[in-house]
Amino acid sequence: MVLGTSSGVGKSITVVAICRVLNNLGYNPIPFKGQNMSNNAWVDPEGGEMAYSQALQAFASRIVPSTEMNPILLKPQGDSTSEVIHLGHSVGTTSAKDYYKEWFNPGWEVIKDAIKTIKAKYRNCKLIVEGAGSPVEMNLKHRDLTNMKLAKYLNADCILVADIERGGVFAQIIGTLELLSTEERKLIKGIIINRFRGDIDLFIEGKRWIEKKTNIPILGILPVLEKIFPPEDSLDILNRKPLINTEIINIGIIKFPSISNFSDFDPLENESSIQIQWIKEAQDLKKFDLVVLPGSKQTLKDKSFLEKTGLQENIKDYSYQGGNIFGICGGLQILGEYLEDPHLKEGGIKKESTFTKGLCLLPIKTKFRNIKKTKQLKCQSLWPCKADIEGFEIHHGFSYLINDRKSTKVNPLFNCQELGWYIDNGNKGTISGTYIHGILENDEWRQSYINMIRDKRCLPKLDKEFKKYKIKRDSIIDHLASQFAEHIDISSLTN
Repeated sequence: MVLGTSSGVGKSITVVAICRVLNNLGYNPIPFKGQNMSNNAWVDPEGGEMAYSQALQAFASRIVPSTEMNPILLKPQGDSTSEVIHLGHSVGTTSAKDYYKEWFNPGWEVIKDAIKTIKAKYRNCKLIVEGAGSPVEMNLKHRDLTNMKLAKYLNADCILVADIERGGVFAQIIGTLELLSTEERKLIKGIIINRFRGDIDLFIEGKRWIEKKTNIPILGILPVLEKIFPPEDSLDILNRKPLINTEIINIGIIKFPSISNFSDFDPLENESSIQIQWIKEAQDLKKFDLVVLPGSKQTLKDKSFLEKTGLQENIKDYSYQGGNIFGICGGLQILGEYLEDPHLKEGGIKKESTFTKGLCLLPIKTKFRNIKKTKQLKCQSLWPCKADIEGFEIHHGFSYLINDRKSTKVNPLFNCQELGWYIDNGNKGTISGTYIHGILENDEWRQSYINMIRDKRCLPKLDKEFKKYKIKRDSIIDHLASQFAEHIDISSLTN
């Protein structure tokens, strides 16, 4: 089990590394996180929702992700409330206060059932468990499903990860261990210090001090890795370093307060020909070659955010000037003319006022249903190229063309027409959107779309012999695993 001194210290990526290292050694690692809180979701082959971080860990293990690897997913929707997902399916919403009263016992049963399923499904597996946040939040510890309660239930060998880049690494480690009970502390078998900059030899005395003080070995010190890895949550995406290239296209992505599925953009982050900037406030958008409206967990609230910040008018002005705009799921819905939320699923406030006006850039109307659609899909794209497409859907909203807009030449993006549309807005600019998450992982489609934008800038087309995104992702995981194996005593993982 991988525990952390706090959130964001690198637990998720440590599990990714361990899973790939063990898989390379011939073991059968299975990632597991009892409860995750994230709007960055993945849909498994059965149509169940799980956190993307556990899906990535499954990819590192070279297995197909499935919801028992993340039996509880909490999807924040603002105002201290979250949607509760059990084994891939929505079972209700709750406030933070009520969650510990009403959902703790059912959640614990779901976690135990998931572990039984994994043990039956994967024979002779090694369960690689990720904790959540800090294991010693003392006001919540008696209701903590995902750290020491689970560690004791599994009698897990625990590794504690600390982030030296945050500062105070000695206090992080000693403070966490001091707040564990004697029984819990016995489970801690090793410590990893993450994100070290500079000469690791300079920390030898610090390493000795920690080991002497705690009587727990430091398994290794990981340097800062310059490769870009998918982040755990939206707190990390603004800290990504921009890529620099002389012949780039500039892409602005709206940073919605309720942004979801931001891993949709990992294929862009790994393109050396693209510069990404996250947009949080009103500004002239003409410097961008493409503006993207991402997915949203609370679409109506995020539409209101655009209006309040002035970004709504910025986006419209950009469109009228012939800019390229692309929306994914909630972003597609916002580009339309009307949004109706009769069941108050997407940020609607009052039953008597369920209609919200969109940006009116696509002639569509969206109605949010009570039941969510979650499924993997395969289809064919019609624009900007014909290609086989794979991805997944997660949405309450269903969108329809408005028939009285005959003067607008709107076209389907795919052979399954309700999955997305596009229109030309002059000067080689387009407004388009889709319900397909993972659309940018489709290499031929992504390359064709990027080349269309590059053509508008009179830039040369990208080389047709491009490296596929999933191969890039796998090579990044391999790089992480090799660094881990170089700097960490992996013999402790195989005992």
